[in-house]
Amino acid sequence: MTGPQPPAPAAGGTGGEPGSEFRKDMGPWANFALGFTYLSPVVSTYTLFGTALATGGPPMIWAFLLAGCGQFLVALVFGEIVAQYPIAGGVYPWARRLWGKRWAWMTGWVYMWALLVTITSVAYGAGPYIAILFGFRPTVHTTVLCTVVLILVAVLINYMGTKALSAAAVIGFTGELVGALVVGVYLLSTHRKHGIGVVFDSYGTAGNGSYVPVFLASAIIGFYQYYGFEACGDTAEEVADPGRVIPRAMRRTIYVGGAAATFTCLSLLLAVPDYRAVISGRDRDPVVHVLYDAMGEVGARLVMAVVLISFLSCTVSLQAAAGRLIYSYARDEMIVGHRLLRRFSHARAVPGYALLVAAVVPMLIAFGSLVSADALTKIVSFAILGIYGSFQMVVLAALRARLKGWRPQGKFTLGRYGLAVNIAALAYGIFAIVNIAWPRTPQEPWYDNWIVLLCGAVVVATGLLYMFTTHHYGRGTSPAGDAVPTR
Repeated sequence: MTGPQPPAPAAGGTGGEPGSEFRKDMGPWANFALGFTYLSPVVSTYTLFGTALATGGPPMIWAFLLAGCGQFLVALVFGEIVAQYPIAGGVYPWARRLWGKRWAWMTGWVYMWALLVTITSVAYGAGPYIAILFGFRPTVHTTVLCTVVLILVAVLINYMGTKALSAAAVIGFTGELVGALVVGVYLLSTHRKHGIGVVFDSYGTAGNGSYVPVFLASAIIGFYQYYGFEACGDTAEEVADPGRVIPRAMRRTIYVGGAAATFTCLSLLLAVPDYRAVISGRDRDPVVHVLYDAMGEVGARLVMAVVLISFLSCTVSLQAAAGRLIYSYARDEMIVGHRLLRRFSHARAVPGYALLVAAVVPMLIAFGSLVSADALTKIVSFAILGIYGSFQMVVLAALRARLKGWRPQGKFTLGRYGLAVNIAALAYGIFAIVNIAWPRTPQEPWYDNWIVLLCGAVVVATGLLYMFTTHHYGRGTSPAGDAVPTR
């Protein structure tokens, strides 16, 4: 897996990573495709369409606009940061340069677990579609088995190197976008059951109360959609001219991915024959039923094949991001086992052992889901909470640094609008985190009702215990907290 290891290079420098072991094998379009396949409009929409429709009715589609606008602000802030600090690993090294070692350690810890859980959530969501494609009945056990197989295939692709990752991203992007457009146009032209006005009709999901809480509960589909753009920055050391290329790829991911997701959701929404059946629980899988009704068994299976490509490419992109984060963490000696995890396969230019962790841990989480009756929703909810939490730790670090005198010096800056965008991005992120963690099942046991927040608290608490017990956060010699000018 690895050859002789040179000393771990320092991570830093506004102009790039001169000591990097990565090769710059990823072009601009591949970098955008990586972010797009991580964001994956088909994966997010197909995974949560039934849940969101049952919770909030057709107006749940507006969650894409809400989350898209908010996350676009976050992407602008990230664009400024990565343009100045194009370092592999994304949010961890950014937080390190903007604030310091301890803040960066906790940011990386939260983001690492969120990524590992997200890998599970995406691969787990593919289980029922794999069953349909190959003609067997989906059960909890077959779903877990399919999850493990998908994760294994994804890590094998990642082991092949950056060029293979780039090819997988471009193939996944092309297949997903073309598939989404073809299926969407076909449904709208041949199987449309409703007019566009249904997006304003809640179909009684709010009962006698306000629709706002119901909409916010269904908005999980939008929150799950709009992350992935940060993956463009996770591979910063593998892209030529990253200060210019990556901020543009991040914004393009939001534009194209958001538009594709909204179109996919709308085409499915207008093809559902009976909303009340979904809302009442009589139709628990409206996506599959719509595809079978509109295309027949052969056509539906062909669509499932395209959907499976989307799930696989998304899993590949997530693993790539997680592996590079763990490698970046280990390169700075910030975690136990860092000597092993920072080892690098020079033949393929990938961090082999870090990628192995990004496969094994998600598989173990998948097996753990066997004890939960509603595993997918809970896994997805925690994944979203962790991603949003780590994002906002970087946004807060950027705001703090900005107030202390940091002025972005990369090839992409927001200029005089930077402070206002930074504040707005933080406000949106706090709102999203509160909404994601809000307990909404009072009929369930308290630990089930608060499961998302409890999981987040466990991750933070164990991280704090680990950090102050081992003091790994103080070992690395890479630059930290140097964004703010010394006085």
